[in-house]
Amino acid sequence: MAGSTRRRTRQRGHIEELRNGALRVKVYAGQDPISKRQLYLTETVPPGPRATKQAERIRTRFLNQVDEKRHPRTSATVDQLLDKYLDVIDVEPRTRRGYKSVIGKHIRPLLGSLKVGRVGAEVLDSFYAELRRCRDHCDRRPQLQHRTTQEHDCDPHPETACTPADPTCRDCQRMCKPHICRPLGKSSIRQIHWILSGAFKRAVAWDWIAVNPADRVEHPERPPAKPQPPAVADAAKLIEEAARRDPDWGAFVWMTTATGARRGEMCALRREDIDLDNKVVHVHRAISLADDGSWVEKETKTHQHRRIVLDGETVEILREHELRRQSASAELGVNLPRTAYVFSNEPDGSRFLIPDSVSQRYERMAKALGIETTLHKLRHYSATELINAGVDIRTVAGRLGHGGGGATTLRVYAAWLSEADQRAAEQLAGRMPVRRRAVRAGPEASQDGAATARTETPADPYVQIADDVRGAIRIGVLKPGDQLPTIKDLSASYQVSSATAQRAVQLLKDEGLIEASRGRRAVVA
Repeated sequence: MAGSTRRRTRQRGHIEELRNGALRVKVYAGQDPISKRQLYLTETVPPGPRATKQAERIRTRFLNQVDEKRHPRTSATVDQLLDKYLDVIDVEPRTRRGYKSVIGKHIRPLLGSLKVGRVGAEVLDSFYAELRRCRDHCDRRPQLQHRTTQEHDCDPHPETACTPADPTCRDCQRMCKPHICRPLGKSSIRQIHWILSGAFKRAVAWDWIAVNPADRVEHPERPPAKPQPPAVADAAKLIEEAARRDPDWGAFVWMTTATGARRGEMCALRREDIDLDNKVVHVHRAISLADDGSWVEKETKTHQHRRIVLDGETVEILREHELRRQSASAELGVNLPRTAYVFSNEPDGSRFLIPDSVSQRYERMAKALGIETTLHKLRHYSATELINAGVDIRTVAGRLGHGGGGATTLRVYAAWLSEADQRAAEQLAGRMPVRRRAVRAGPEASQDGAATARTETPADPYVQIADDVRGAIRIGVLKPGDQLPTIKDLSASYQVSSATAQRAVQLLKDEGLIEASRGRRAVVA
């Protein structure tokens, strides 16, 4: 057509031939938001008769990725991504410090220099496999595991070295030893996975990458919770010893046991939070570490406000504690305001107790009594005793301040739930009538010559187990102080349920032949 013009469109991307005959495909992919440099998708095709067609297919694939925004939009490294991720996430200071420690020790050394767009599912699977192999990321060569990074003598006593090494020798304990690969714990690998998942999720939101590679790998399973509350007798010893050492310290330990509150929540309690007339304590604050490492008052761990009902004995202990505080402040002529901390070393209650110091004091006391436990396990003790008493899960979760409507409580204390259910089954079985079982024997000739079937009532399985153990004790096979087989072993040996084996052990305990308590192996009395 006269006067018409034909506009030529510029071809997107180009293919250039290299000196060796290979073809390089290059497609513009935008600007890097971090470095502000232009980004290109490139790939080289080796020389050959089909190199041109293959290069065209690659160029088409690159163009589709750019159009659909499935290409990496930055050349930023994993280190840069993690730095920005730590700047924007909203977490507790203690959690942030934990993240920084894990990132610096495990993620940066292995993945930090990789570009974000180069990290795929295969890379993460290999990364997790390395963590499961060795937590120190060794090169598989024999090496010495130094006890410190500072200058030191690897062998403190080279001239008088113990041969073989004496585990009680202090110098042997301080010697640098050959490195032994130990896998990183499942919970730590799981934490690393969720850190990477969160960082890559933000990278997707920022249009740095198209997909989250952490979503394409199987994340480590949550390890089963293993709470280890102290035994009832040990808990009683700890409470009595605390009260003997210092009545105020005894009130703190008692209150922690009775409420199951976290140590930071106990340290943050104020006088106005406790209503002794209505027997209620209001928990809505906690003492925690700030970004600068100082202890500050803030919301509870789950940001919940909860009211815990107190029993009469706990109310009486708190009344005595309050009277001591008021008497001490009056003697010094100091005012004790309603906002004063319930547990404080200051006469006016103006300063809270430091949670770490409280934990250390408790552990020293437990060690002096020969009990291996921590202050946090009193929280487990409170929960397990409530569950064993038949309190429903939602109520236990409410007292402990667990989120999720009891899901956390159910997961952590599942073992005690099954134990309580097992005990309920045993109590029901003990109230059932004795059932007579017909046992088919060989035909016996009656007086008229006819074959008849005889019936007998064999001993119940739990009675048989108890008889066998009782006989072993009587003839000296099991001596005083010897441990009985576990419930699991008895169940397997006699091919009975664990409830039946437990009932046999309870029968022997009632007879005074054995001593058994929750969480410990039964022993001959």
